[in-house]
Amino acid sequence: MSTYIAKRLLLIVPTLLGAAALVFVIMRVIPGDVALLIFGGDAAGHIDPKQLAAMRHRLGLDQPLWMQFGTWLWGVLRFDFGNSLWTGRPVIEELLVRLPLSLELALAATMVSVLIAIPFGMLAAVRQDTWVDYLVRVVSIGGLAIPSFWVGILCILILVIFFGWGPPLEFTPPWVDPWANFQMMVWPIVTVGYRYAAVTTRMTRSTVLEVLREDYIRTAWAKGLRERAVVIRHALKNAMLPVITLVGTEFAFLIGGLVVTETVFTLNGVGRFVVDAVAHRDYPVVQALIFLIAFGFVVVNLLVDLTYAWFDPRIRYR
Repeated sequence: MSTYIAKRLLLIVPTLLGAAALVFVIMRVIPGDVALLIFGGDAAGHIDPKQLAAMRHRLGLDQPLWMQFGTWLWGVLRFDFGNSLWTGRPVIEELLVRLPLSLELALAATMVSVLIAIPFGMLAAVRQDTWVDYLVRVVSIGGLAIPSFWVGILCILILVIFFGWGPPLEFTPPWVDPWANFQMMVWPIVTVGYRYAAVTTRMTRSTVLEVLREDYIRTAWAKGLRERAVVIRHALKNAMLPVITLVGTEFAFLIGGLVVTETVFTLNGVGRFVVDAVAHRDYPVVQALIFLIAFGFVVVNLLVDLTYAWFDPRIRYR
């Protein structure tokens, strides 16, 4: 197992280098000039060419692409992602302001989806084609069909109209004021958690149904084992591998993929930061965020693979 972990950790390096090189090239191919945007327009007719050249030199945009990429990689090795071309502040400072919010939202929404999806998906599989199964399927299909941002807007309207409640406009970390943090994060968490619980519920139901038809499950029933032992000890554990993959992928996506939800609930998270940085052609910010999101995906996939070995000993033995 240690050899396998070492190999996977070594594979992280070329994966991250490839992601960094790809986003570096894409950002340079996108039409537009960040120096022109800083001066307030996309046309250089009313801008002094000397001032424009000086701005490009200050931002390092007059250097060859390979030199810009090498300089950025050297900074990454020193945990220095450079300064934002738009705000002038260090990228790491901008990120540390927004990353706790996105991590809290992703972790809490994943926990909510798992706590809802696995019990209800298992219950729907065990009670297949009964009213319980139909109810779970209707609720889960509704979560798949209804956009999460619409659910968020509906929650805000109901809370404002009937209860006079509005979400706080400033993020408060849970270690500073837990109640203020709860007031701000509870409804985004519920909205996102419901959407991903629907996906995970469908996956859990399908995999549990498939395992319940296996021969060793029939043998367990024939031996007279209780339903709880057959379903939880034998069926559920063997049906969890696809569910673990789905949950891990969803969590990695949630860290930087909740742009619409963050916009609806006025959350200043990583997702909105990525979109704003792309709109402003803020190369260092976009490269740093994509690099960190890619790193998160790689680490989550490694943890998912290691979790496989805990659920299925055959993987560990091989």
